[in-house]
Amino acid sequence: MPSASSHSFVSAAPSLDLRGDAQTPAVPPAQPPSATPQSAPAPTTSAQAASQTPGQAPAAGQTQAPTQAPAQTDTDQPSQGPVFVLPRVETDEVNQIFTVTDKKGHFITGLRQENFGLLDDGRPPLSVKQFTQQTNLPLRVGIMLDTSSSIRQRFQFEQDSAIEFFLQVLHTNDRAFIEGFDVQTDVAQGFTNNIDLLNQGIRKLRPGGGTALFDALYKTCRDEMLTLRETNSVRKALILVSDGEDNYSRAEESDAIKMCQRADTIVYAISTNISATKGKGDDVLKTIAQATGGQAFYPVRIEDVATGFRNIEEELRSQYLLIYRPANFKQDGSFRTIYLHAIDSRYQVRTRTGYFAPKPQ
Repeated sequence: MPSASSHSFVSAAPSLDLRGDAQTPAVPPAQPPSATPQSAPAPTTSAQAASQTPGQAPAAGQTQAPTQAPAQTDTDQPSQGPVFVLPRVETDEVNQIFTVTDKKGHFITGLRQENFGLLDDGRPPLSVKQFTQQTNLPLRVGIMLDTSSSIRQRFQFEQDSAIEFFLQVLHTNDRAFIEGFDVQTDVAQGFTNNIDLLNQGIRKLRPGGGTALFDALYKTCRDEMLTLRETNSVRKALILVSDGEDNYSRAEESDAIKMCQRADTIVYAISTNISATKGKGDDVLKTIAQATGGQAFYPVRIEDVATGFRNIEEELRSQYLLIYRPANFKQDGSFRTIYLHAIDSRYQVRTRTGYFAPKPQ
């Protein structure tokens, strides 16, 4: 554990710029290291939510440790390959996953910690414990397919694109689940690495009914992502395929976002609205994605939904992890804002807008 100095860093690597300004000279991207990326601890800001029904905003103090058993994986697919072992995580450390792109949206890899400035709740962190480029962390991915009647004519493209995504992105240590939602959620296939089972789950879904998007996102993060108990370091993400319209939820948009933030889950949204005019639903998808560090994609043709899946696949393998100790940190369940930026103005950082501090056990 590094000392409390604001410029101390593990393994004598260059220090992260903590001034929060852009006066440091621009540093061009370094060549990506050839070594295998370091292991990344699971986020420390997750908190177990109390059992709530959609429509009730999650209370800021709900931070007791998860108690549910690990999600089941397919027994026909034994875990193989490298195991990313979690180091001991302190309650006053924050794990921040982020993506860097240029102004054309191309992913930038090979940057170093001094290329970034960080403010946590308006203050530079006390110290930085780890800065690594994460290219091959095991994934825990859920695909949420809108099965409401409003997307009936587009549903097959959603299904086909999701299957193609799994074929391309799932590695040995990855796990995924399939869920459909209209006024209710339907987990057609739980966490597994078995492509055939995921395919069968996708094909079982049928469109029809109203749309309770906020309820579905809230419930999925609470029941599927927040309760994950892992011995490995993993990256959690949801891919939401929908037109963004909601006509049935009891939960508010803000409730769903807060639950995603509590579960440390990145949300990527793929819009199925291919009309020339972007509607309210498209803005909803963008808001949810940006608040959680993800991105919204807007295909111009329904056939291009697959392109959105491919972009997400690339991003999940092109991210950074920063672990730091925030200043003036209190275990009070409050929401703390994050401002992380690249010193070089050519680059743009995409990450979550903040996190919930834990509460004393």
